[in-house]
Amino acid sequence: MSEQSENPGLVRRRLRRRNSSLLILAAGILLFGLATAALYYGLRPVTLRIAVGPPGSDDVKVVQAFAQAFAQDRSSVRLRPVTSQNSSDSIALFTANKVDLAVARVDLNLPSSAESVAILRKNVVVLWAPSGAKGGRRSAKIKSIDDLAGHKIGVVGGTEANVTLLRVILTESGVNLDKVTISQFPINRISDLAHDASLDAYMTVGPLDSKLTADAIAATAAARGEPRFLPIEVSEAIAQKHPLYESEEIAGSIFSSSPARPADKVETVAVNHVIFAQHTLHEAVVGALARQLFTLRFQVAHDVPAAAKIEKPDTDKDAALPAHPGAAGYIDGTERTFLDKYSDYIWGAILLLSGLGSAGAWLRHYVRRDEREQYITHRDNLLALIARVRGAETAEDLATMQATADALLREALDCYDDGAIEEGDLSVIGLTLEQFHHAVADRRAAIGAGAPGVSRLRA
Repeated sequence: MSEQSENPGLVRRRLRRRNSSLLILAAGILLFGLATAALYYGLRPVTLRIAVGPPGSDDVKVVQAFAQAFAQDRSSVRLRPVTSQNSSDSIALFTANKVDLAVARVDLNLPSSAESVAILRKNVVVLWAPSGAKGGRRSAKIKSIDDLAGHKIGVVGGTEANVTLLRVILTESGVNLDKVTISQFPINRISDLAHDASLDAYMTVGPLDSKLTADAIAATAAARGEPRFLPIEVSEAIAQKHPLYESEEIAGSIFSSSPARPADKVETVAVNHVIFAQHTLHEAVVGALARQLFTLRFQVAHDVPAAAKIEKPDTDKDAALPAHPGAAGYIDGTERTFLDKYSDYIWGAILLLSGLGSAGAWLRHYVRRDEREQYITHRDNLLALIARVRGAETAEDLATMQATADALLREALDCYDDGAIEEGDLSVIGLTLEQFHHAVADRRAAIGAGAPGVSRLRA
């Protein structure tokens, strides 16, 4: 039988039921899509841009090695190195918010938004004067920093920060800066530095295992005689007055064992080379980055030994360069738990689901409102049939009323199946039908019913 020949009300209900099912299906697909998108957004790796330079330096190699290790380990935080010409360029990129992280010395006038994530390495000051065994009587007289007045010092490296650091050391050691001449030499002019007879002392700033420092010491030893290392006896005072610097010791024989360079430990000053992050970078992201750095550093060190030098930053609140809260949380073991981080989101999701449930209930009620109204109409029609039964004249009239009652009952059951009415409403229909049956039976008896085709109306 085609839909056109069926009861129009039944056809409409089927269409509404089908439309409701499609609506529920669409809502389910939408919710699933939103949940999938949220899951993808929450689990996708975060890529941070990090400025580091100069090209080909150990810093660049270390950062690139970590970037590869993070990618291979499918870490939650990834690195995208942005190679700069030098540390000053890295700081400029950081200040302009073109990168999330940068690598530089802490004494290079970092912006106020910079907070440390890790110490990439410690740079130590190495000061020495040639012994004069191969000429140079002036330098032979230099046995301590106090003797540098009236002499010329060659500083390896073009950064002004090295000269600033030397001036701090001289000032705190009581040396008049006006009586000291300072000359800088690029790192590719070590030979010129070693053979410059006007120089009476030398200074480098770099890691203890720096090849540049070892080469400079060896070159000056070959040209001017064995080095005499000058201790910075006021290193503790410098660290107290200038928090960006630290007191450090150079171990004996670290630059050469035969001959021993130096022959014994030497007190000096150190300055950290750090990875720093924007203050606005999310705590969870920086905490994950710090965890990855310290977890994978020894693995990375197999390919790039310099990676093993990474240290944890100072997490004290009064540190000269404060640690990022995310890194400090990881280092101090105060990272917030999953519930601490996402409790607001969880409660928000619960409230959202509750709201969606209420909205769904309202929508369902709204969609079923026509069927609810139809149920009320069917109930009233059934009550009206009871009155009409009492006035029926023939058994055929009773049979017609019975068919009408059957149709009303079928539609009421459809409303119940669709959820438009409750079980109590169905009980009302049942009670009304029972009264209808009694009225039919009484009227049939009154008119001498029993005509063929009229069935009993008991439920």
